[in-house]
Amino acid sequence: MNATTPTLDEWRQLYEAAARFKEAAPWEWLTESHVCGVRNPETGEIGYDSIMGLRGEYFALAVYLGSEGLAGFVQMQNNPKADPTILLEIPQLQASFGERQELRKEDLAVIKSLGLKFRGHADWPLFRSYVPGYLPWFLSPEEARFLTVCLEQGLEVALRVRQNSHLLDSLRQGLYLIRTLEKEGTAMVWKDQWEKPAPPPPKTIQIKLDQKLLNAVARLPRQPMTLQASLSVMPGGIFEKGDPRPYFGYMLMVVEAQSGFILGTEILAPKPSLETVWTQTPEEFLKVLPRLGKLPTEVAVNQERLRMLLEPVTTALGIKLTLTRSLPALNQARKAVERMLYR
Repeated sequence: MNATTPTLDEWRQLYEAAARFKEAAPWEWLTESHVCGVRNPETGEIGYDSIMGLRGEYFALAVYLGSEGLAGFVQMQNNPKADPTILLEIPQLQASFGERQELRKEDLAVIKSLGLKFRGHADWPLFRSYVPGYLPWFLSPEEARFLTVCLEQGLEVALRVRQNSHLLDSLRQGLYLIRTLEKEGTAMVWKDQWEKPAPPPPKTIQIKLDQKLLNAVARLPRQPMTLQASLSVMPGGIFEKGDPRPYFGYMLMVVEAQSGFILGTEILAPKPSLETVWTQTPEEFLKVLPRLGKLPTEVAVNQERLRMLLEPVTTALGIKLTLTRSLPALNQARKAVERMLYR
C-alpha cells in the first residue's frame, strides 16, 4: 500500500461494514428514493445514501456527493429515459455486490491480503469512486473512510425505517434526514438532523469562438443540406502517462445526413474537468464546417445539451438547429468508427 491507497486497516473496516450491510439486505424493503444524508466527519460534506437492489438486478449503496451529486441523482430519477451515461457524470461513491469477474487484480489483492473469501451470486464487494468524465476508479484513503461511515449509517437508518415506515416522510417537504457526528459530553454520538439541501453550485460555461473563423465560415456558399451531430461518451477509458486515473473521451461527430459522409470525429478530454468538454464543443463544431466547403441550412442533434452548446454557432450563421430523436446517418457512422477504434 502507498499514501494514495487505503491502509490494510482501512480496507478491513470497509469490508466489515460492507459485510454487515450485505447480510442485512436493506434493498428488500427500501427503494432508491429512500435517501438519507451522512455528514462526512472529516470534511463536513454531505453524502446522500441511496440503496439499490429491490428489483434483484444490481445490489449496491450509492453515496451521491454534495448538492451536485444529489441534484444529478434527482435529475436521473425524474427522467428514467435519460441517457444512462449520465450516471458517469454524477460525483459519487459506490459499494456494490457482484461477481468475481467484475473485480480487477487490485481488488482481489486486497481481499487476499485480508484473508477474506466470497462465493456465490452477487457476493463479491466492489468499491468505486465516480468523478464526472472519468472511469469509475479505486478509492482514496479519504473515500474509503467515508464510504465505511456511509455504509454504517445507511444501514442504521434502513433498520429504523423497517421499524418505522414513516421515518423518511419529510422527504416530501424537501427535507432530508442527515446523520451528523456530534460531541456529547466526552463521547462522539451520531444524531439526526433534518435539512434542506443547498442548491448545487452554479456552473458557467465560457464559450469562445474564433471570430476570424466564424467570419470565414459565414462567407461559405449556402446549400440546402442537413448535418447530423452528436456528442457521446466513448466506450472504454483513455490512459495517459502520468495521469493516475483514466478518463472517458467525448466524441463530437458530424456527418452529412444524406450521404452519411463523416466530416469530423473530434475527441474531447474532460480535463481538468468535464466543463472543459462543454467549453470546447462549439468551436470544435465550427472548425468542421470549412471541410464541407458549403454552409448547411440545418443541423440536427438528438441531445438537449448539445443543442444548447451549438446554438451560439448556428444562430450566428443563420442555420436552423433541430432537436430530434432519430439520427440514422450519424448512428450508422458512429458504429463504424467504434468498430474501427476497438477492433
